[in-house]
Amino acid sequence: LRFPQKLWKMLESGLFRSIWWSNSEKCLAINEDLFKEEVLGREGPMQVFATRNMNSFTQQLNNYGFSKIHPDFNRSPSLTEFLAEEAAASTHSKVLYYYNPRFNREKPYLLEQCKRRVQMKRKALDALKMCEEHPSKSPKVQ
Repeated sequence: LRFPQKLWKMLESGLFRSIWWSNSEKCLAINEDLFKEEVLGREGPMQVFATRNMNSFTQQLNNYGFSKIHPDFNRSPSLTEFLAEEAAASTHSKVLYYYNPRFNREKPYLLEQCKRRVQMKRKALDALKMCEEHPSKSPKVQ
């Protein structure tokens, strides 16, 4: 499975307390401390993602078009979301919220459009190659 499909399956399984649907099931919420232990801390056949590092996991989210958001602090209408948010707040854990327009529980058919972005480094190298091949199109340096 690709990263977004693994993430979706994880959210839908109900097996993890560290990650849940939020904001009317349009965003995902991650209790960072619990997620590091419960998900990224797994090894061997129980390992969910290829990384055990939170920064690498966050980079994967970014690579697939997720943006970190700061939710308005209106209470969620969903009891499950409310309880998860309350539990995280009571332990003083950091809850991270991410949004991707193609990652929406009410629209699972959009998941196939959730693709990995082209690396910025690759784009920069392509631009450099273009400048070398077509010097007349290069920006003038003064």
